[in-house]
Amino acid sequence: MPSDTEPKSVRVNKTTGKGMEIDWKDAHQSVYTFQYLRDACPCAHCDEERDKEGREFGQPVRPTSLLPMFKDPPRPTEVTPIGKYAIAFVWNDGHQHGIYSWDLLRALCPCAECKAVRETNKLKPGGSGAIAR
Repeated sequence: MPSDTEPKSVRVNKTTGKGMEIDWKDAHQSVYTFQYLRDACPCAHCDEERDKEGREFGQPVRPTSLLPMFKDPPRPTEVTPIGKYAIAFVWNDGHQHGIYSWDLLRALCPCAECKAVRETNKLKPGGSGAIAR
């Protein structure tokens, strides 16, 4: 029986800037925008910032002024597989410390079905990645 956190195929649409698609071995499909992935960065620094600001994984940073400066949308400049368990990005803002495990990506799937499960078993920032409350 396939694990629900094992990807069958992964497509990172780096050139088009659309995001990343994962087909999981259990036939589920996840589609992530790059903005969502950048806002869900699991590195210690981003996790601490989310915790301080009371944001959930994938929730964007709140603007600090009424007229925020324009910045390019998040997009990876490099994508690297990490063994058989994760993927890492170097983002166009220079950030490169997050390692996105398949477990985390499946837990953060933005589809309606997975969002409903997450609402039941809330994920919170803190520690090392997604932790059930």
